[in-house]
Amino acid sequence: MIASKRRLLVAAALFTALGLLSAACSSNKSDTTTADSTAPVGANIDYASLSGTLNGSGSTFQKAFDEDAIGGFKEVAPNVTVNYGAGGSGKGKTDLASQVTQWAGSDSAVKDADLPTFKGGAILYFPTVAAPVTVSYNLSGVDKLQLSPATLAQIFTGKVTTWDASAIAADNPGVTLPSTKIVPTVRSDGSGTTSAFTNYLKAAGGSDWTIEAGDKPTWPTGFGTGNGNNGVAQSIQQTPGSIGYVDYSDAVASKLTFASIKNKAGTYVAATLDGASAALNGAKVNANLTVNALNATGADAYPITAVTYVIIYQTQPDAGLGNALKGWVNYLLTDGQELAAGANFAKLSSSLQQQAVAQLGQIKIG
Repeated sequence: MIASKRRLLVAAALFTALGLLSAACSSNKSDTTTADSTAPVGANIDYASLSGTLNGSGSTFQKAFDEDAIGGFKEVAPNVTVNYGAGGSGKGKTDLASQVTQWAGSDSAVKDADLPTFKGGAILYFPTVAAPVTVSYNLSGVDKLQLSPATLAQIFTGKVTTWDASAIAADNPGVTLPSTKIVPTVRSDGSGTTSAFTNYLKAAGGSDWTIEAGDKPTWPTGFGTGNGNNGVAQSIQQTPGSIGYVDYSDAVASKLTFASIKNKAGTYVAATLDGASAALNGAKVNANLTVNALNATGADAYPITAVTYVIIYQTQPDAGLGNALKGWVNYLLTDGQELAAGANFAKLSSSLQQQAVAQLGQIKIG
């Protein structure tokens, strides 16, 4: 009787142990699956513990995404205030160099000659999103337009001056083009969008492109101008016969009509987020994480695709602000990526995202 009772107790204990082991295995399996599918790829940061005010300035190209991301970040880091003034990539880099701001938004890299002017020392580039630079136009009766890089180069060097020019007609067989005067419209401020557009023409326009590429090139006289992407968009809206380069977000918001551009594979491609993503897949990523997606390979790649960055100092002497800044960049690279499409941007490829997240480890705080 005693032996039988002992056997029952042993069996019960063994059953309980097996049940616990099974539950533990099941729990571990569930946790692993959940972690693999939902865990953020970024640094392990307690957003709620962060505090401070982060001021940034620069690119108008990335403004729409930044505004959405600032709102999202406020929800998870309520004690951090992020401000952003969109005055152009040139201003963003100048403000960061003078330490007026904690971060710069820019669509172009800092020139090597300008690096010594950055008072805080070495800088880090964090790519955040990408988007097409549209070639938007205002031409009554022409709803669809195709332009090759050679023709585009001739328009923006002032060599092609009317819409019925032979170069444009050759790109658009069967389309009736008016003799309307072309009014090229460009940025009046130092601009990363301008840098992307002119560097594309430098790469793809061949001998037809004769202007020095950069943030603020010397354009021919008589061109229309606008301050910021929104300013160029407004100028195009108001000027019949005009054509200019505008970031995708502002072009869509302004309901502009934009041309399909002939890419490296010889295909005329419309400006879309899918086209920008395809360009990212064929882009060159440099060691400092600047990315050249211009004139990228691939039949579906939109050829004038720009990547935009947050630039910060590698060394952050103020621990509180440094941690808040790291949290902000981490958010842009992780949860913030899901806001990209809603703001009319393409999110980073997973490979580029992981490289940018890994670079967070290079930030030196305190």
